[in-house]
Amino acid sequence: MNPFANTLAQLKKAAELVKLNPNIYEIFKTPQRILQFSIPVKMDDGKWKVFEGYRVQYNNARGPFKGGIRYHPQADLNEVKALAALMTWKCAVANIPLGGGKGGIKVDPEQLSNGELERLTRGYTRAVKDFIGPEKDIPAPDVNTNAVIMGWIVDEYSELVGYPVPGVVTGKPLSLGGSLGREAATGQGGFHILQELSRKLKRDPKKTTVVIQGLGNVGYHFAEAAFKGGYKIIAVADSKGSIYDKRHKGMNPKNIIQTKQKRGLMDGCYCVGAACDCEHYKRVTTKQLLELPCDILVPAALEEQITGANAGRIKAKVVLELANGPVTHEADEKLNKKGILVVPDILANSGGVTVSYFEWLQNLQNSYWSEQEVNQKLAGVMSKAFHDVWQQKEKYHTDLRTAAYAVALNRVAEAMQAKGIS
Repeated sequence: MNPFANTLAQLKKAAELVKLNPNIYEIFKTPQRILQFSIPVKMDDGKWKVFEGYRVQYNNARGPFKGGIRYHPQADLNEVKALAALMTWKCAVANIPLGGGKGGIKVDPEQLSNGELERLTRGYTRAVKDFIGPEKDIPAPDVNTNAVIMGWIVDEYSELVGYPVPGVVTGKPLSLGGSLGREAATGQGGFHILQELSRKLKRDPKKTTVVIQGLGNVGYHFAEAAFKGGYKIIAVADSKGSIYDKRHKGMNPKNIIQTKQKRGLMDGCYCVGAACDCEHYKRVTTKQLLELPCDILVPAALEEQITGANAGRIKAKVVLELANGPVTHEADEKLNKKGILVVPDILANSGGVTVSYFEWLQNLQNSYWSEQEVNQKLAGVMSKAFHDVWQQKEKYHTDLRTAAYAVALNRVAEAMQAKGIS
């Protein structure tokens, strides 16, 4: 099942549960606009290369389109459509006044020089210039994009329109109007959801084991917050290696990063300062990591990591989705039947878009908040979103994903009905 079909399957399940207006359901199945274009780039050797770019604007009933831009060799239209739909529901679950969109370029950024990457980004900006802006569509970082790339977009867009427009994107450098707290927001938001869930299930963090797949920006900041919160991180992995704590004593993510920088994660050792322990720690494969016995499994990497093929071997009690779409629809059904609680991406990782919304507000107001203020507001939004979804879970006697979709579909449908669609 391709990612967009997977998203539509979940949409159908929730729509039937809440008895969604069939006319609105029909609209929800299709993006409002799909942009697909070529981006010619002059490479460092003087030759030209053409890259394929996308921007999907899914639904703006509740506000301007909002969603990241990813640079990845497997980026395609179905993936971007699925992610744009998820952004629509994610913004609605967080109850922020934005719609959903997503962008992408089919490229391996590691194969490009910094200059080539900048020219590609500026070419993408020129291609979508007429369709983005603070009142239209506000892109942000995603897989393999960052604040530097957002800064290039701000600069190119501002040059094209003739005046500074910091609010055209979020996730940009502080010097260009970025927000304090944005870098850690997705991981920090996921931690707030974990805290709310632990309180709901009466779990003691000090007795709760956590496995994290993905040690990028999201995975690391979640790990850091979880470690400070007393949770026992027993395994982590990135694309180049992993560490598994065989004794389940728990690891400090700062030491994991130091280990990675010092010797890499290929041999599964864990270093604290100059001392490295290779006896009580070991490397595991991605397949093994996902199937480790633990209390909380956190997929924080890419889509479709837990599928119908491996769902039966998942031993976690809870799967907390920090990546977008890491569990397929088929796997979701199997995990639910096994009694494994899945906290869906549109709830668990909505901290990123929430602080993006805060950044956009600060740009529009030309007034900036302290990091403490950002974090306090984020905690409030995440707590409210969790309890809204849990309430729907109990009302409909359903799983958390369907409950989150129920919250989102009702909110977007209400906005569309207010505009006269019935």
